[in-house]
Amino acid sequence: MLYELVRPFLFALDAETAHELTLAGLRTANALHLPVACTAPGARPVRVMGLDFPNRVGLAAGLDKNGECIDGLAALGFGHLEIGTVTPRPQPGNPRPRLFRLPERKAIINRMGFNNHGVDALVANVRRAAWKGILGINIGKNFDTPIERAADDYLACLGKVYAFASYVTINISSPNTKNLRQLQEQSELDALLAPLKQAQESLAQQHGRYVPLALKIAPDLDEAQMRAIAAAVRRHRIDAVIATNTTVSREGVEHLACGGEAGGLSGAPLFEKSTAVLTALAHSLAGEVPVIGVGGILDGRSARAKLEAGAQLVQVYTGLIYRGPALVKEVIAATSDFK
Repeated sequence: MLYELVRPFLFALDAETAHELTLAGLRTANALHLPVACTAPGARPVRVMGLDFPNRVGLAAGLDKNGECIDGLAALGFGHLEIGTVTPRPQPGNPRPRLFRLPERKAIINRMGFNNHGVDALVANVRRAAWKGILGINIGKNFDTPIERAADDYLACLGKVYAFASYVTINISSPNTKNLRQLQEQSELDALLAPLKQAQESLAQQHGRYVPLALKIAPDLDEAQMRAIAAAVRRHRIDAVIATNTTVSREGVEHLACGGEAGGLSGAPLFEKSTAVLTALAHSLAGEVPVIGVGGILDGRSARAKLEAGAQLVQVYTGLIYRGPALVKEVIAATSDFK
């Protein structure tokens, strides 16, 4: 109810300014011990990637890139949080404006470009957080690192976040870093996943704890690409796949104000495309590797559909912008009895 009152004010602001203000508000509410969400009744734990999630609903990466609002976001009732994408070195991202609302379609276009304070700052923020729930850390490469050296950046990030993450997501699917999606092609993917898996095994021995690796993929893939990704995931023993990131398609929004802006499209228009990729991928993996469903979840029904398509967990982001904390409670309730 409170968010319904505040949302018109936030939507009157530039989208990125509203985003920053919302995170600041959550930090303040947490510091003052103010309630921001109601506990969803009937939530059931589920084991995925060898981790025990208190419910099936998580926050997708991108909302809290630097891990500055972990405690405030955890108070919304999520079963897990994913922070980042983080890169080895700080970078400003693309020039503003770079975040656009399409309220007619409950959608967002972003071309943020992995703006973040760097992996050392993120780790410092994680250290300060009081919340000790399941935390995913999403890693990427700096914009000026040549694609043939991308593995160096992912390895640098993995080494620094390993001790603080419940799982680590390898983001190769943002459309806003030049040539990043090239890493989804078979030869590049093998060249990336092999050293990351080797590093994971070494870090597990070093820290005495196995931290799963998840791979986040794009929705703009054909059947051959999806089969190749599924094969690579099996071959390199990746622990989960997150399907999907944003789309470069503008189908259904091209006529809207801001519909032609460059960047990745998320929200309601992404639902069918992301769910189709999820379905195909879950079929190819045949239950051998868990899939996390993301894209276009704006209510309990759409979250349930992701599970029915083969996902074991779901994540939300854009829906949270349009619905507020009530979405988390609704999605937990809608997915709590899924078997």
